Amino acid sequence: MNLDFSYYMPTRIIFGCGKLKKLKTTPHLPGKNALIVIGSSGAMKKHGYLDSVIDYLKENGVESVVYDKIVPNPVSEHVEEGANVTRENGCDFVLGLGGGSTLDSSKSIALMAVNPGKYWDYINGGSGGGKTPPNPALPVVAITTTAGTGTEADPWTVITKTDTNEKIGYGNDSTFPVMSIVDPELMVSVPPKMTAYTGMDAFFHSVESYLATINQPTSDHLALEAIGLITKYLPVAVKDGKNIEARTKLAWANTEAGICESLSCCISHHSMEHALSAYHPEMAHGAGLTMLSVSYFSCLAERCPERFPDMAKAMGEDVDALPEKERPFAFITALKKLIKNVGLDKEKLADYGVNKEELKTLAENSSYTMGKLYDITPVELTLDDIVTIYENAYTS
Repeated sequence: MNLDFSYYMPTRIIFGCGKLKKLKTTPHLPGKNALIVIGSSGAMKKHGYLDSVIDYLKENGVESVVYDKIVPNPVSEHVEEGANVTRENGCDFVLGLGGGSTLDSSKSIALMAVNPGKYWDYINGGSGGGKTPPNPALPVVAITTTAGTGTEADPWTVITKTDTNEKIGYGNDSTFPVMSIVDPELMVSVPPKMTAYTGMDAFFHSVESYLATINQPTSDHLALEAIGLITKYLPVAVKDGKNIEARTKLAWANTEAGICESLSCCISHHSMEHALSAYHPEMAHGAGLTMLSVSYFSCLAERCPERFPDMAKAMGEDVDALPEKERPFAFITALKKLIKNVGLDKEKLADYGVNKEELKTLAENSSYTMGKLYDITPVELTLDDIVTIYENAYTS
């Protein structure tokens, strides 16, 4: 185990059912005029969450302005537009309300509200300019309504540059939320399929953080617990979205996964999915990860098996009863069961318009835009390896 690591977690997390109401009384809000960022679907308005947030902020002496254009795979154009709205209205902090796309966008908007130029000037990877922002982001408050990305507990934000099909993660110390509210009651409205997609995203954040070469003791502990909780409770929540115990367990597993991403990191499984949903933005991130997963992790289990048995045990597999050579692949068995139990086993890449002729382009894109995640993957993957993983996923 590598005991050479950094631990920095500056986010205040307020967790539990009914905790949204804490907005009325918390002394920890970082300003008096919030830009509230929500998605374009209208769900935050439909379920009354937006009105509640506006009212609670007002009771706490905070005015607000709403920006409501964020799409499921968020784009840099909306980051820059949201930043302009922030400046024009004199907002002194940004509040993200919604799923991972909204919270990610909130962080990027907060960064660009106080920095010059274009968002892509600061991106490391692909065609990004790699500049260091001269100013820290405005403070961010995150209120998550899905159990998926864990972005309420990490500094990362994933945005797409549409004209070049580049979907790249970014973050620095200032893009950690200063405060996050995780209220499982806000998650009961998430439909079954989206519950499955977001839950699998959290699952893979945990798995990848456990496998990353920069793993460390705290991330290991949280990752294995999250893997077990998601395996047990995600099928329950998909079947009965109003089961508050399942929603609460998943909410905590998701937050654990976010902490893991702060202490460890995702690996190239995410690089490969980013290429998929950059070229096919109608594909939910969790769907892309799931469709790639059996092919991807089978490759890793074959070539670097050491950490797979522990994950299989966390998922409830009787690993010790197996011959030693088969133990790593108990994780693949458990993964296939989980995918089936949450109703995603019939999904195919071709259903989203992916064709075999573009797989090499996707492989090249994943290396170009998110190559740093290949560097911390426990197996060295050549371009041919990456193409083969895509091919196996496509034909499975």
